[in-house]
Amino acid sequence: MKTKIPQTDSIQELARFWDTHDLTDFEDDLEEVIEPVFERPEPVKVQLQINEAKKLEEIAHSKGVTREELVRKWVLEKLSRRKRGA
Repeated sequence: MKTKIPQTDSIQELARFWDTHDLTDFEDDLEEVIEPVFERPEPVKVQLQINEAKKLEEIAHSKGVTREELVRKWVLEKLSRRKRGA
């Protein structure tokens, strides 16, 4: 009986499986994927004056998040409002 490739998103489970199996044993089960499987976030640099960066750091710290998390939250809120026509 032929072993099946696990149907999981668990990287650990897949790593354990491929540690003990060879891809060439599953050539008939593989299919070509044209679209990206994993999309990486696109980094965006934001230039701030020193006083602006310090204020951003203070606000982020008071909310218990990083500067990057806070800026991302603000941008997503603004984009969400724009979708609703604001």
